[in-house]
Amino acid sequence: MTIARVWALLACATLTTTAAFAQPCPEKNLFYWQAFVAGGESDLSARHQQVVLKRKCPGIETIVQYKPGAGGGLMWSQMNALPGDGLNIVGINLPHIVLQPLEGQVQYKTEDITPTYWFHYTPDAIAVVADSPIKTFQDLVAAAKAKPGEFSFGGSGLNSANHAAHEKFNALTGTKSNYIAYKGTGDMTIQLLGKHITGAMSYTAFVINNKGRIRALAVAMDKRHPQLPDVPTFKELGFDWIDGAYRGIGMPKSTPPEVRKRMSDLWDALNHDPEMKERAAQNGFELTYIGVDKMDAFMKERTRAYMETARRLGLIK
Repeated sequence: MTIARVWALLACATLTTTAAFAQPCPEKNLFYWQAFVAGGESDLSARHQQVVLKRKCPGIETIVQYKPGAGGGLMWSQMNALPGDGLNIVGINLPHIVLQPLEGQVQYKTEDITPTYWFHYTPDAIAVVADSPIKTFQDLVAAAKAKPGEFSFGGSGLNSANHAAHEKFNALTGTKSNYIAYKGTGDMTIQLLGKHITGAMSYTAFVINNKGRIRALAVAMDKRHPQLPDVPTFKELGFDWIDGAYRGIGMPKSTPPEVRKRMSDLWDALNHDPEMKERAAQNGFELTYIGVDKMDAFMKERTRAYMETARRLGLIK
């Protein structure tokens, strides 16, 4: 059976089941590969999509698989070995897939990744445990300056958005602290709650989903987050810091362009679904709608923007 046939066969059934959902469902189960451990933002996003897609396409399952390692680099170095049958999708992240290859320690290049859809963005956030003696961002900076080299911050992966946020924190505040890379936010959370690290270089979504257990000190947004009205922005604190991470899906390079377009359209339909919008808002995800038609321009713009981050990380001169 051809790939086109696989995608087209259930189109009529799909339209009958949910008139508003015009995208054809795949005939067979999807394999959704995750580059990080369970429990983090990428996993939570995949679970949201899994639920909404099941309602839209009740005849299939979205099977979430995990292959963590190297800050996502293990999965991304192997994604092109997956079948290009339209049934394998891989969670991908920015700036990770731009920054990691610059160091040369991962087994893939940015051009090896074939982005299909970028579905959301999460702004940077710095947080500590709820009962930490550090109450404000000013407290954190003062304490870090008083004890240079003694504070440690956890994040997800090396040469990732969290790693970049840590280097930016040190550069903007004139402090010296240490960054500890974990396989994913889930592992980092355990260490933070166990007070093995000073704080977390993470995202607004992490803070929102751990309310009561952690305290956010600042967020990298233009305006305060509606679910975190008491948390100042870095901009308010006098720092030029508006940044974060994008999450999306990619497919093996052998996947035909027309099949990638169908998956892009399917994910766009999911992103526009009212349930998905509600889930995203509740969990601190800022939805984006960047499909294959906008992909080349978006990737060129983001790659240019990340070069300053790459310099700060020492990846380029």
